[in-house]
Amino acid sequence: MWAKDRHHRILALLAAREQVSMENLAEEFGVSRETLRRDIVQLEAEGRLKRVFGGFMRVDGTEPPFQSRMATNAEAKRRIGAAAARLVRPGMMVAVDAGSTTIAFAEYLASIPKLQVITNSLGVAGAVSKGGHAEVILLGGRLGSDVPGTFGEIALAQLRRFHPDFAFISPSALDAQAGAMNFDQAEADIARTMSECAERLVVLADGSKLGCKSRVQICDCESIHTLITDRKAKPADTDPLCAAGVRNLVRA
Repeated sequence: MWAKDRHHRILALLAAREQVSMENLAEEFGVSRETLRRDIVQLEAEGRLKRVFGGFMRVDGTEPPFQSRMATNAEAKRRIGAAAARLVRPGMMVAVDAGSTTIAFAEYLASIPKLQVITNSLGVAGAVSKGGHAEVILLGGRLGSDVPGTFGEIALAQLRRFHPDFAFISPSALDAQAGAMNFDQAEADIARTMSECAERLVVLADGSKLGCKSRVQICDCESIHTLITDRKAKPADTDPLCAAGVRNLVRA
């Protein structure tokens, strides 16, 4: 893994966790503590994090930029997206929120005929519309400053008019006690409303998001019909989620 990729990964982890252990991260990346220490020193010099005893923590109170998140765990997100698309049948209506994993998912939706896709994501709308097979309903509202999507009361009011077969959301964290969570309240509001309107809720989350907490709750684990994660997700993270109410677990 190149240094740039490690930096993206470190910042993505800090989007969901207040603090990360140096020891656990060195093991996960398969690099020496000295290599990881150089990464942390560089990111601290850039003002992106702060070193503390045994690890490091977020200092700016923000998520990494959306484009940075797009590049993190890209292959895992593609596999998760492909697995999620296998749940969708022609003629269905699905709601999809604005996230880096749901954009990967949207690439696979583009080839499904007679599909209706309701989304607040400009990226999802663009990816699905390229296929020419699905109808895209793009919610109106306030444009996000970082995440390319629409948010706010206008988007929520329009969303409440629909009753999709599935809602597909990509939270920033998923914890057995706290449930699915997002860092930003506006993003959480969209995801929560999609989960409430849909017949079934599907959560798309790679292993780095499991066992983590963020700022704003979307829903509890009992509301999640299916969790689709990657093969690297550890049983120590997935088992508590299933015990807390997640009904189906898919490893992509």
